[in-house]
Amino acid sequence: MSLRLILMRHAKSSWKEPYSSDHGRSLNKRGKRDARKVARYLHSKGWDPDLVLSSDSVRTKQTWSLMQNEFDPTPAVEFHRELYHAGFREFKNALSVLKWQPETVLVLGHNPGWEESAEILSGHSIVMKTSTAILFDLECDTWTAAMRQLGKWLVAEVVYARDLVTQDND
Repeated sequence: MSLRLILMRHAKSSWKEPYSSDHGRSLNKRGKRDARKVARYLHSKGWDPDLVLSSDSVRTKQTWSLMQNEFDPTPAVEFHRELYHAGFREFKNALSVLKWQPETVLVLGHNPGWEESAEILSGHSIVMKTSTAILFDLECDTWTAAMRQLGKWLVAEVVYARDLVTQDND
């Protein structure tokens, strides 16, 4: 069975508003535009997720909110506090305990943990600016087994929002 993983960093957030915490920062105008662009691109490539696992921060929730309507059908989504500024350990735990075996999972979170996770999975260092999505493939039967295949995930593509063509309705 081929498992597909989309590891994505949240869209660009705003530093202009006085937030009570980092967890509460929302997206800026560019972030809102980029989240939709990446979702449209993923859909056009046939990378519609079956499941989304996301940090519970405001900016990751907003990123997902802007992306979700681009996928058909809209995937199941779970927001996890453990994925807020998570490292590879938390990332691995979230995927290892799935109760079902979705083919494609989008995991939405933050740096530096996402760059660390990408490197551990693929064996390659990949820069993840905001709205970057890394598309991974692995032949494996379960997500639990897949999370033990360190350095063996194939990077199918790295999607940078800045490289995507802007649509007229963005």
